[in-house]
Amino acid sequence: MTDVNKTILKWHASFRKGTDFDSWGQLVEAIDEYQILARQLQKEAQSTKSSDFTEEQKKTLGKFATCLEMRSASLQCTQTQEEFKLEDLKKLEPIIKNIFTHNKDFPFDVQPVPLRRTLGPGEENLEVEVEEEPVAGAGFPESFATRVPGTLLPRLPSEPGMSLLTIKIDKIGLKDAGQCIDPYITVSVKDLSGIDLNPVQDTPVATRKEDTYIHFSVDVEIQRHIERLPKGTAIFFEFKHYKPKKRFTSTKCFAFMEMDEIKPGPIVIELYKKPTDFKRKKLQLLTKKPLYLHLHQTLHKDS
Repeated sequence: MTDVNKTILKWHASFRKGTDFDSWGQLVEAIDEYQILARQLQKEAQSTKSSDFTEEQKKTLGKFATCLEMRSASLQCTQTQEEFKLEDLKKLEPIIKNIFTHNKDFPFDVQPVPLRRTLGPGEENLEVEVEEEPVAGAGFPESFATRVPGTLLPRLPSEPGMSLLTIKIDKIGLKDAGQCIDPYITVSVKDLSGIDLNPVQDTPVATRKEDTYIHFSVDVEIQRHIERLPKGTAIFFEFKHYKPKKRFTSTKCFAFMEMDEIKPGPIVIELYKKPTDFKRKKLQLLTKKPLYLHLHQTLHKDS
């Protein structure tokens, strides 16, 4: 079996897992699966490298990801005006299962959504652009368009013997803190290959600025039990702010926390230069000054 066929099998299995959770009423788990799969499909759809997929197939994958995001948004907002139903999503299963042979029109009038642009080789000095709003006509319910930034999720249900982690983002130290417009932090959980293990969450815009600090004072609930995170997992924090002259949101720096650093209590972690290195291979400190990301961890264990 070729690598691409294995990938398609994994996508199909993830889709079935998400729709099963959805039909069982396990909404947090369903959202988790939908968002992880959506990002994987979007990554393939946006890839500029040589690919096993044609441009038309990539467009289909992008539309599929849009539908996953729409269903996820419907589950998170009980007042969605244009709900995307589970029955609608299930109609897409033959497409993800048979992407190479699918030759019919996509059943829903949606478009791939431009997400965070990924950096290719040689692009290290480019700004990381972030599209904060879905494109007009992309087929999203109105409520979904207001989720970014500020997409924090509730804590998962407790399970006996399992630990959940709450990270309070207290503040970040930057020499030009006062100049940052609409700053927020994107939190993601990645494996050693840089693949998302959890839904990505954005904090609301920071509450205040003071000298060289930007204060957030916000809790982020990690969307997986700690014992279920694979070896080599890291939690990433990307600091982003708006640049009015260039009219896009830019990643200024990032920080990360590895598994052995998960301990109750306060922690300060170093800041690194962009672009975000999810594989943790080429790290450069942002500054030699004592400026850090200040966090506080709380572990919840149901004995």
